Amino acid sequence: MHSLSLSPPPSRNGHQIWLTLTELGRYFGISAVHCGHHLSQAGLRDEDGLPFPKAIDQGYAYKRPEHNANRSVLWNYDRCSVILRDHGLHSVEEQRLVEQWADFLEALHVGSPAILVTPQEMADSDMPHHIRPWVNQCLAARGSQLRISRKNPQTSRDPVKESVEQERLQVSPLAAA
Repeated sequence: MHSLSLSPPPSRNGHQIWLTLTELGRYFGISAVHCGHHLSQAGLRDEDGLPFPKAIDQGYAYKRPEHNANRSVLWNYDRCSVILRDHGLHSVEEQRLVEQWADFLEALHVGSPAILVTPQEMADSDMPHHIRPWVNQCLAARGSQLRISRKNPQTSRDPVKESVEQERLQVSPLAAA
C-alpha cells in the first residue's frame, strides 16, 4: 500500500510551486477540466481524477490530508507544465508574447518610409528563437502571407564590415587600376 505523506515533497532550490488544477489551468488559459484531462492522458490521474501513486512519488502531485478530494490535491507547476507543453499548450504569457510579435511584424511588413528594418531582420535580431514557429502559426491563422524563416545569417553580420564590403564593391575595376 502507498503511504501518504503529510507534508509537501522537498523542494528543489528551496522553491516549488504547488497549484490546484484550476490555478494550473489559468497559467495556460484552460479550464481545470481541460487541464485534468491532459494530466490524465499523461497517466498521472485515475478515472476519479485523483493522482496515481506514481504521480505522487515522482513529485507531480501532492495530496493534502483533507476530506475534499478536489481541493486536497496540488500539482507541481514545473513538472506539470512540461507535460502541458508537450501536449501543445502554451502559457498565457507565451501566447501574449506571440500575439505581440505577430502584431509588430505585420506592422513592419506593411512598412513605413521611416523604418529601415524588415520583419525578417527584426525577428533575427530580437525575437526569441523558440517562439518563431508559434508566431508563424499565429500569422497563418490571421490570414497573413508573412512568414519568418529560420535565422538569416546575413542579418547577424557586423554593419561596419558590411559597409566596407559595399564600398569595395562599388569601386570600379578601372578606378582600382
